[in-house]
Amino acid sequence: MSYMIKIFRIGIFAVSCASFAFGQARRSNEDESRVGQYTLPEVLKCLDGSPVTTAEDWTGKRRAEVLRLYEEHVYGKTPTTPKLDAQVLSERADALGGIATRRIVRLRMKDKPAWEGVDVMIYIPNEAKRPVPAFVGLSFGGNHAVSPDIDVSISDRWMRPSQDDTVRNNRATVRSRGKEANRWPLEMILKRGYAVVTAYYGDIEPDHTQGWKDGVRGALAEKGADTVWQSGEWGAIGAWAWGLSRMLDYVETVDALDAKHCAVIGHSRLGKTSLWAGAQDERFAMVISNDSGEGGAAIMRRNFGETTKIITTSFPHWFTPKYASYSDNAADCPVDQHMLISLMAPRPVCIGSAEDDLWADPKGEFLSGLNAQPVYDLFGLQGVSVKHHPAVNTPVGDVVRYHMRSGKHDVTDFDWQRYLDAADAHFKK
Repeated sequence: MSYMIKIFRIGIFAVSCASFAFGQARRSNEDESRVGQYTLPEVLKCLDGSPVTTAEDWTGKRRAEVLRLYEEHVYGKTPTTPKLDAQVLSERADALGGIATRRIVRLRMKDKPAWEGVDVMIYIPNEAKRPVPAFVGLSFGGNHAVSPDIDVSISDRWMRPSQDDTVRNNRATVRSRGKEANRWPLEMILKRGYAVVTAYYGDIEPDHTQGWKDGVRGALAEKGADTVWQSGEWGAIGAWAWGLSRMLDYVETVDALDAKHCAVIGHSRLGKTSLWAGAQDERFAMVISNDSGEGGAAIMRRNFGETTKIITTSFPHWFTPKYASYSDNAADCPVDQHMLISLMAPRPVCIGSAEDDLWADPKGEFLSGLNAQPVYDLFGLQGVSVKHHPAVNTPVGDVVRYHMRSGKHDVTDFDWQRYLDAADAHFKK
């Protein structure tokens, strides 16, 4: 198959998925009175029926059980890999008008040269005391879309189609420069004393059904072109989460960064990714989910907004195949997303929602945080601190924090102010 035909078919599939999702969105439930009754799985009951009554019971037994259930039924199991080799591509001490040092480093596997690696961009505030804590997260558009610095190279990797000419023929155009700067307010973050560590998620694996062939999943598995991924094997969310952990590996080698105080952050599908990364990798000291919805922070058993059926039809490559089997019978799934939030305990978690983002089910996102409280209770820690979904623009919580801001599906300065406040509270005691 020629390269252009391959790209054409991938583009047609992406358009078909978008059309399906749009059609399903018009039929999805956005009426709270139609959600119906459901029962959440018991997070404090082991598979053998024994109760979890202490923090030791959780850390010594039940946590591992819950993690394995997520591997088997939702995201798939991440393989063990060695740390990646790092090559510094550039470094600039006067970035962003002199307030930061910027380094771009390529992480690769020597024995897997077919995978091109991931280009990680790091901004470190020049005036902050060293070492500094950091926010670690992936972007949708590449480093050049995050940074306003015009000397950051435009990514040449595969990208999802866009409607605004920022992506043409699945490649970024010059119009994409700075496109995500509003979602990554670098100056605000740096002036609060935090570093930013980010990379393009498509460097790890391109976001389409056949993306694994050019991504890390294909490189590690060495599967053939006609491979069918089996239940229990990792999907793209697992691959992207793996990439976040490899970025943290590198942070641990940088003297100017405080690797013990890093928050993993993500928005939308990358919010699902940050949750799964935080669940697997307890080195992340705080976990942030912004508008992550179905497959992220939202309760899957709620018939509201995007559903398991919709997401596994539109984006089957994100999850292990087993997850799709719960499309019409969510009650049979042995986990729900309050259990995912529970896997972060006793670490702090921030869950952000948007009032107009009904597709992501803001109330369902809140309920996951609320129903993780029994695990935080084991550690004597206070979670969201309220029983009912709070009013818009009214942040709540302590170790588990939640807010629903006004507006649409996005990451705003209001969101970042909440996450920075949480980092201050837990990292700067």
